[in-house]
Amino acid sequence: MKNLIGYKSFNMALLGLVSAPVFSQNSQPIQKMPNIIVILCDDMGYSDIGCFGSEIKTPNIDRLAANGLRFTQFYNTARCSPSRASLLTGLYPHQAGMGHLSTENYKEPGYVDDLSKNAVTMAEVFKQAGYATYMTGKWHIAREMTGTGDKSNWPLQRGFQRYFGTLNGSGSYYDPGTLISNNTFIAPGKDFYYTNAISDTTVKFIREHPNGKPFFFYVAYTAAHWPLHAPGKEIAKYKGIYDKGWDTIREQRFIKLRKLGIIDENCILTERGAEIPAWKDEPMKEWQVRRMEVYAAMIDVMDQGIGRIISALEQKGELENTLIFYMQDNGGCAEPQGSDKLTVPLTDEQKIMRPFSYEAISIEKRPVYARDGRFVRSGRGVMSGDADTWTAYGVEWANVSNTPFRLYKHWTHEGGIASPLIVQWPKGITMKGELRKQPSHLIDIMATCIDIAGIDYPKQFNGNTIQPYEGKSLVSAFNNKEIKRDFIFWEHEGNRAIRKDNWKLVSRTEKIKKFTETDQKMWELYDLDKDPSETVNLASKYPEKVKELSEKWEKEALRTRAKPWPWQVINEGK
Repeated sequence: MKNLIGYKSFNMALLGLVSAPVFSQNSQPIQKMPNIIVILCDDMGYSDIGCFGSEIKTPNIDRLAANGLRFTQFYNTARCSPSRASLLTGLYPHQAGMGHLSTENYKEPGYVDDLSKNAVTMAEVFKQAGYATYMTGKWHIAREMTGTGDKSNWPLQRGFQRYFGTLNGSGSYYDPGTLISNNTFIAPGKDFYYTNAISDTTVKFIREHPNGKPFFFYVAYTAAHWPLHAPGKEIAKYKGIYDKGWDTIREQRFIKLRKLGIIDENCILTERGAEIPAWKDEPMKEWQVRRMEVYAAMIDVMDQGIGRIISALEQKGELENTLIFYMQDNGGCAEPQGSDKLTVPLTDEQKIMRPFSYEAISIEKRPVYARDGRFVRSGRGVMSGDADTWTAYGVEWANVSNTPFRLYKHWTHEGGIASPLIVQWPKGITMKGELRKQPSHLIDIMATCIDIAGIDYPKQFNGNTIQPYEGKSLVSAFNNKEIKRDFIFWEHEGNRAIRKDNWKLVSRTEKIKKFTETDQKMWELYDLDKDPSETVNLASKYPEKVKELSEKWEKEALRTRAKPWPWQVINEGK
């Protein structure tokens, strides 16, 4: 089609017509090194999968847990771009230049929001060690997303040999912006649904992978990030499940979490957020139920895809020696998507040249039209699911996702940063279905993978000095031994936290991207052994512990480039 000059269809890409060269069998095979698959999903809470308490059907993720390990005190960075940078580099996000979002870009060194060349990705490390490197899904750690500028931070330029996915942070599941095959923009084909496209392309790459060569594979789903889009037949599977409302579902998840042993008797169910009505008082129950039905369906479809990936590994005889990680990039998302305000209208040419034109005008905002010309509807009462809708599940259901914790994505309380980690490696981890309570973080995945593979981490790469990674190998925890570390650190939008042993010091700002003298003093202190859900603030009881940890936080903030901040610091005395 001449109206799509410069693009090819997803169907063509899946057939291999837009692809990097298949890896040569002539390269030296490495027989005993394990394959590695890192699965990351988007905007899901602590209790959103079956083996962590959910009613959502996730039999394939649950299978990984039953045949491997579940880490119950695993942490992310509270937001998508920072988490992805941290995962891929083994650094705190500010050290990788990704202190906020790749759509922002500040001058401060921790917030340039374009992946640092003084950080090396797992793909770069493993490619150099002789691995094949693949990626499917969401990138969201490069400033350039239009294809007209510097592509040096696109996946292929950061170590991946084959890539299919999106560069930006969110978009329609039927018509995603910035859809890429390797370095080429493509348009979705008929019956396209992004989650299935990620899964199917992952299966394709696995099937085409040459025997005798190990691979590193990063599978980055956008599910279940808004907008709420899912096929009707998948939504129908959850009909009636959520009619009982968020209060009952949250209580049921809490009970299941205890039965599974993921939380103990010291953990209590936090109170429903003050901004959330009791279910009996909710005036738009049918609309609210539909939102959660679609959200559940999005996770269900992703799980089905993970099942197809597992089957592809089995059929290829690779499952036994494949180390699989499953994790999430932040807690449940309370961001509203109900405004009736439109983005900048598209010109006729821009409508034709999609998929990414509306993203270039208004990144992360809803388009005016669906690809078939329908007006995209948003706001209270719009029933989620179809391509002409743009909604989120809201704070009400995000509170359910984060059971038993409080607060959400953006914040560094447990609701924003606590998420499941599942690890399966049949050949290397013989324990099955066990829990691991050692505190751990996304920064640890790099350290774990290079430890297991026995490969070197570079001091120099492409002419740049590389920072030492921050993480600790989880191998000791696989054997249920201690992970020796001093602390874990967080900062996002002025929200701060540090964990040392069982103590966690945490603070939240009153306003996003503003920080006041009052915020500086508003530390909360929790003993997570006795109070995992952060309900009893011990700051006034243990001021010396607050002093110790706050001074440690300030020191690490400067070392890791979380400070200076790029946003406003307000002196309230002036």
